[in-house]
Amino acid sequence: MNKLVKLFLVFTFTMPFIAGQAQFFNNDKKTILTVGNEQVTVKELTDVYKKNNVNNDMIDKKSFEEYVDLYINFRLKVLEAEYLKMDTAKAFQKELNGYRGQLAKPYFTDEKVSEELLTEAYNRKLQDVRASHILLKLNKDASPADTLIAFNKINELRNRILKGEDFGKVAMEASEDPSARDRAAVPNQSPFRPGNKGDLGYFSVFDMVYPFENGAYNTEIGKVSKPVRTDFGYHIIKVTEKHPAVGTIEVAHIYVALVPDSDSATVAEKNEKINNIYQKINDGMTFEDAVRQFSEDRGSASREGKLSKFTSSRIVPEFIEAVNNMQIGQVSAPVHTMYGLHIIKLIGEEKPGTFDQEKEKLKERLAKDARSKKSEDVVIQKIKKDSKFKENSINLAAFTSKLDTTLTEGHFNATSLRASANELFRLGSTIYTDGQFSSYIAKIQAKQDNITPEMYANKLYNSYVTETCLAYEDSQLEVKYPEFASLMKEYRDGILLFDLTDQKVWTKAVKDSAGLADFHKLNHAKYVWAERVEATIFTVTNPADVSKVKEILVTIDDDAAVVAKLSADSIRSVRIQSGKFEKGDNSYIDMTEWKIGLSSELNSTVDKNIVFVKIKDLLPPQEKLLTEAKGLITSDYQTHLEKNWIEELRAKYPVVIDQKVYDKVKKKY
Repeated sequence: MNKLVKLFLVFTFTMPFIAGQAQFFNNDKKTILTVGNEQVTVKELTDVYKKNNVNNDMIDKKSFEEYVDLYINFRLKVLEAEYLKMDTAKAFQKELNGYRGQLAKPYFTDEKVSEELLTEAYNRKLQDVRASHILLKLNKDASPADTLIAFNKINELRNRILKGEDFGKVAMEASEDPSARDRAAVPNQSPFRPGNKGDLGYFSVFDMVYPFENGAYNTEIGKVSKPVRTDFGYHIIKVTEKHPAVGTIEVAHIYVALVPDSDSATVAEKNEKINNIYQKINDGMTFEDAVRQFSEDRGSASREGKLSKFTSSRIVPEFIEAVNNMQIGQVSAPVHTMYGLHIIKLIGEEKPGTFDQEKEKLKERLAKDARSKKSEDVVIQKIKKDSKFKENSINLAAFTSKLDTTLTEGHFNATSLRASANELFRLGSTIYTDGQFSSYIAKIQAKQDNITPEMYANKLYNSYVTETCLAYEDSQLEVKYPEFASLMKEYRDGILLFDLTDQKVWTKAVKDSAGLADFHKLNHAKYVWAERVEATIFTVTNPADVSKVKEILVTIDDDAAVVAKLSADSIRSVRIQSGKFEKGDNSYIDMTEWKIGLSSELNSTVDKNIVFVKIKDLLPPQEKLLTEAKGLITSDYQTHLEKNWIEELRAKYPVVIDQKVYDKVKKKY
């Protein structure tokens, strides 16, 4: 389990419920329980309980008693982490500061601008756009001369299209997005990939960089936008489709592989196979049975063909076009994509909600998106005004005039300038000098192309002023916003909990091979195979070889000897799979009578393959070896370790519950 997932689980019991809530308890500051020497108030406990059991569908709902028990365990672990002084570690401080930077972002926004961006984002969330583009790359810090050259060139391409040339053909010829053109197969590395002719498929709000998103949503269907500048360069955008957003979609599919450069015979064979499957479904076979028997996507086949939920930008456009006209439960006709052939069943869909339902999620996205800089710029101006910001442009010009190409080469040495005390600007009562700015440059400089030292210095200066203003405001957050102080405490506790639990449970269970083996010995009866067969499956892809293969299988028992005989007779149409199988592991095994010996011919109803199953042994239910169930056993061992650890912590840090207060709160829930 990666760290982000584990932190999510950790914060299940840490993040406060910040939204306004009616207070049902007149004395919610009363202590409901004490863990060690730490008191927990009614409000602290109930706020977190309501968040995890009312407002978050992803968390399994718990009874109040269960939740209190979990919360006590959480507080015990944090106390132990503090006792071990894990909160003083440099790595911990660095990680916490990283989260602080993210959590502080919402406080650096202008309400009016944010509301305008929020409304715009919601309106765009209601609509999916399909567009193509042509890109001419250009460094975001390019000189005016280079910028003009690129702008004129992209305009020339646009004019060609406006005069009647095909957008896709021009994209393949001139776009500097390599996906526009066919990519040849690289032996043993990558298959042939057809070019998309600039087609980016469907997308919605936040799927593209903001300037590109603006260009797409502000261009009419069938029209080509004026040049759009992003950090990647100049684009022209052709919008080919707009329709109401599909939202979040869940589908299942039956898959037949077909590579893009297949010959006509292979294409015909694969199309026949997918059409045969589709006909069987129309004749009454359930979609799920068809998945199990015929789908070549083995990963999804074990889940009845279900794919991970997706939005319009996370799947090939052919899927969006198919599901956009389907009802839940409906099965599509075969769909051809660059990956092969599919039959799609629409399982579920979640359309965008009302503005009130969506706004909190959109606010979170806006806070992390580059467009939030529009709001940040307004905040910076307010900080400057409130702190009486004053700039000395003469000293700034004198400083930048001293710089040479060592700056753009990334080798600027600030030693001789760090002691300089010429004022560049002041913020409140603090003066910031060119010496301080030199130190800043030395820390963040990087090699630059196509930019002069003076231009780069001015860019760094603007960043320095911005960061200084934000740092000033940031230093006031805990004082100005109590909810921010509370949130920072909860993140602190969550990270401590993660690090200590990783040491005591997660990583320990993985590394403690001796302990894992002992745990398996004590609990071996829990891990048991059902009845199985040891068998080999022989799939004959050429019907002309069936009789020869059957003769060999009848006369030779050993698989290695069978392989040698097939090779000697130049029979190359046989695929062989050996193993131990339970019911449900393989459809051909399930079709065979479970007795030792060779099965009769098993005919595929989809293609021309003939299958023989040779059962070598019948295996009764038996206990699994550690190596055969290591993942499950490790998980159970982690649970065992945590249980013992919690018992130790409860002995070390006494837990006292105010029963009268507890009973009153419990009754409410």
